[in-house]
Amino acid sequence: MKDADYERREEPVVRALRPFGTSIFTEMTALAVRCGAVNLSQGFPDFDGPEEIRSLAAEAVMRGPNQYVSSVGIPELRQAVTRKMKRFYDLDVDPDEEVTITSGATEGLCAAFLGLLEPGDEVILFEPTYDAYPPLAALAGARVRYVSLQGPEFEIPFDELTSAFNPATRAVVINNPQNPCGKVFTREELSRIGDLCARFGAIAIGDEVYEHLVYDGCRHVPLLDIPTLKERCLVVNSTAKAFSMTGWKVGYTVASPALSRAVRMSHQFITFCGQGFLQGAMAHALDLPDDYFKTFLEDYTRKRDFLAGNLRELGFGVTQTQGTYYIVADISPLGFGDDLEFCRDLPEKAGVAAIPCSCFWMDRRAGRNLVRFCFCKRDETLEEAASRLRAWI
Repeated sequence: MKDADYERREEPVVRALRPFGTSIFTEMTALAVRCGAVNLSQGFPDFDGPEEIRSLAAEAVMRGPNQYVSSVGIPELRQAVTRKMKRFYDLDVDPDEEVTITSGATEGLCAAFLGLLEPGDEVILFEPTYDAYPPLAALAGARVRYVSLQGPEFEIPFDELTSAFNPATRAVVINNPQNPCGKVFTREELSRIGDLCARFGAIAIGDEVYEHLVYDGCRHVPLLDIPTLKERCLVVNSTAKAFSMTGWKVGYTVASPALSRAVRMSHQFITFCGQGFLQGAMAHALDLPDDYFKTFLEDYTRKRDFLAGNLRELGFGVTQTQGTYYIVADISPLGFGDDLEFCRDLPEKAGVAAIPCSCFWMDRRAGRNLVRFCFCKRDETLEEAASRLRAWI
């Protein structure tokens, strides 16, 4: 007992978080800043979203009040989420019982994990997996089972997935479209996952923040549109990606009243509430006309094609991005074998920063030939990055 007490005094970080260290995004962005590199690593735009939305928030700050709002979010934004779900997916959602506004999608995920997972529960994660999920599962005391997506198309190995489900399985997390690999899950894939959840009494947690960034005729299918998941899924979303304002941290969850109660219970003790003036502006944003979303997707399609084309010309192997604003590139045709070493050298040698994809696998057991470039940047930024890579290679 004394040894355990001594260890606790010497190491202030809780045991659950000790294995995770500093986020790879923090490391690569710091490298980019230190080297003056073009930062294609961390996924945030180098431009701001619509001026009319920013103006509404600024006016609301000056008009006030600037006090606490309802823990579950202002009614205007919850109603706007309801209209969005009907408009894009023909889904009926109750704004009072099924929509909860959170401080970004990450806080929504945290509230979901802490509100729904007990110590000893198991949660299934697909690899490559976004780096926030394992620490959140650890904080909840849950055990993680990893299932690796297979091949260049990142297909689900359903035999392996079926074997991963067991009586202890409480949840499976589905990031769709998927960061980092850009996969868009099909209705058939989601339905098969739904069947497994129904069979084992599990919950599906959907991280759907890139819903409006789906290319080449693919269609985003929300978990709530899968019959077997309608009452046993919780969808986490954000306004950050669709409106290019990641710093606002306005997210939300949509789920049945029972699952929403669990999220709201933990959410009230994490942040209690978000910023009312930002929520009001984002309520207006969700109601922007179809032309906004059409132009948004056209712009990102052009950015994707520009960067992918340049990477191919330079000799990278490029997987076609179905969704998100990331490109996964294979560095092995260029003679490199370790993505982490490659990405640590790239800012100084080429003046460009990227993310090593092996960090999205537990213990870097796969993906060492893959790096992730983000294209949520101004055209001139992408042009400069391409120019620097061309000069280096």
